[in-house]
Amino acid sequence: MNTKHIEDKEERKKLKRAARKKAAPKAKRPAGEARGSNKRKVKKLAKGQRKR
Repeated sequence: MNTKHIEDKEERKKLKRAARKKAAPKAKRPAGEARGSNKRKVKKLAKGQRKR
């Protein structure tokens, strides 16, 4: 929900809460899927002699 045009913090909060209540519930995560499965994986650095 876009509330960029609303200046008042309390008003914005009210609208966001209403939208969240109205939205369909999110689907449960599959049992075998890790929470960070979509994150970019960090490559392992080369072990042994230092490069610099």
